[in-house]
Amino acid sequence: MSWFEAILLGIVQGLTEFLPISSTGHVRVVPALFGWPDPGAAFSAVIQLGTMAAVLIYFRHDVARITVAWVRGLANRELRRTPDSLMGWYVAVGTVPVVILGFAFRHQISSGARSLWIVAFSLVIGGIVMLAVDRIATLRRPLDSVTWRDGIIVGLCQALALIPGVSRSGATIVGGLVLGFNRETAARFSFLLSIPAVVLSGLFELKDVGDGSNNAPIVATIIATIFAFVFGYLSIAFLLRYLARHTLTIFGVYRIVAGLAVVVLVATGRSEEHTS
Repeated sequence: MSWFEAILLGIVQGLTEFLPISSTGHVRVVPALFGWPDPGAAFSAVIQLGTMAAVLIYFRHDVARITVAWVRGLANRELRRTPDSLMGWYVAVGTVPVVILGFAFRHQISSGARSLWIVAFSLVIGGIVMLAVDRIATLRRPLDSVTWRDGIIVGLCQALALIPGVSRSGATIVGGLVLGFNRETAARFSFLLSIPAVVLSGLFELKDVGDGSNNAPIVATIIATIFAFVFGYLSIAFLLRYLARHTLTIFGVYRIVAGLAVVVLVATGRSEEHTS
């Protein structure tokens, strides 16, 4: 992987991690579009650490407050029922499904699940579901109304993002809308829920970077991670402002168009999967 490839993929990762259009799918499709080798699942997981650093900095006050309240709640039963302490538990519970399923299907995720056909299918179906849910969503519930049930359900939605093309933010935001949250609240809970899952995934895959089993050497991965951080931070700020006044329609339509474009990419032989 050249520095140019690393920079471009880092930018793609940063811009698409929080927009509900699938960062993993785009990091898989862009190399195929340019005829570059697949950088591998380890590369995709590790550069997400850059975007998670962006989340931690952007939501640093919320993360610090929730973490302190959760730790205090462990030592004092009376403090366990505070909103911030409970939010810590909701995030923890919502992380369990993706950790269990991610570990159980880790081999499929790093190989067969990276098929461009799967990416295309996930983009299109996800776009259709997004448009439908966004149209019927009640948008009434604020962030302080999150419950244990919400944490589990949105956590299960997050686990769907193990499939490239689904989109972690897309699945969790849609899950939040189904539960009645307004769009900005669904996005904020999505971002908080993503922190432990992505950090754990990135650290788990870190050992495979530069070991010869993928196409991304260590230096290229570091470069991509830095660019993912910068553009991820900008992406968070944009999405929260956008969802405060707009629907998810543009993202749903984009997913469908992008998914169909991937179908054309594969069917016309523009990628290695055409002949596999």
